[in-house]
Amino acid sequence: MANGWSLLISIVFIVVFCVVAWFFSPKGENQTVWRSTLVLSAWSCWLMWAITFLAQWHPLINPERSDLRPEYVNGPVKSGSMF
Repeated sequence: MANGWSLLISIVFIVVFCVVAWFFSPKGENQTVWRSTLVLSAWSCWLMWAITFLAQWHPLINPERSDLRPEYVNGPVKSGSMF
């Protein structure tokens, strides 16, 4: 089961990746473009993952099924006890 450490570990991983991308991006006239692309892509992916993770970890609503037949609301009926 996931816990709060997943968020911290992922932030540390993204920070390390961004630092490495910052210092090891190819030198030249496009260095700023490379840096921006790598850092923004990493943070965007992390943000999407974090939103999805938190939405599943602490859901705002509890799902309720309303499409069940009445005999299946409290679980399936055992054979022979329906009649």
